[in-house]
Amino acid sequence: MPTRPGLLDCIERYFAAAPLPDARIESVGGLDVPIGDPVWPYPARPRAGGGPVTADDVRAAVTLQEESALPPALEWVPECSPDTAAAARGAGLTVEELPLLVAVDPVELLLPAGVRLYVVGADDPQLPHYQRVAATAFATPGGAADVGDVPLDSSAEARARTAVLRERIAVGRTVMMVAVENGRPVAVGSHQPVDIDGNEVSEVVGVATLPRLRGRGLGAGMASALAAHATETADMVFLAAGDDDVARIYERVGFARLATTAVADLRPPC
Repeated sequence: MPTRPGLLDCIERYFAAAPLPDARIESVGGLDVPIGDPVWPYPARPRAGGGPVTADDVRAAVTLQEESALPPALEWVPECSPDTAAAARGAGLTVEELPLLVAVDPVELLLPAGVRLYVVGADDPQLPHYQRVAATAFATPGGAADVGDVPLDSSAEARARTAVLRERIAVGRTVMMVAVENGRPVAVGSHQPVDIDGNEVSEVVGVATLPRLRGRGLGAGMASALAAHATETADMVFLAAGDDDVARIYERVGFARLATTAVADLRPPC
């Protein structure tokens, strides 16, 4: 396995390459700002070799994002760009740092009895319902909501997101899994492979379990299955955990802490 600096460089190259099929890249000071479809946005990131990021760079990037109907957002690895947090805060953004983990020895976990796991096809008619599982889970992180508590989003924007997701699944840029119990989706997750100079790297994203079913090992089982699927072809698999408690769950399925990832947006500070 590469050294720690090699792993972080690989992750940085992944994030630089991921938007390229979907967006043009605008350079703003020390930042690269992907400009593409608002239904599948990418955050601005420090540019390799671009020098320190300043608060003026962040302000200019936010202005460009807003003018392009994109959510103002910035993401970086603090170990690689240590001055960016101060620049983001200086520009009025709220900064959150999250554990960054890499799969080193994936552990196969069994799902609870009665739960079956499927790889989602691009033509699956239930795809909007799987997206609603994620929406329910992320909207009620500490509650006891069921999927029926969040109405199915039938807006034009939601249909566009589903269409983009179908396209990504069809071409292999997103691999999505769904856990089903008694015929109903209860957990979802994805990994997103990117080719970097002939080597595949994939990020595990969007692992979500319905709040009423948490504590049964569904999230860990989903992460385990995604890591196993990704490592069949990927040379490296990584993820960002929502907090230290979630990071410990991922450590149980063979991920190890590598560094941190930072995200910044215009949310008011907690």
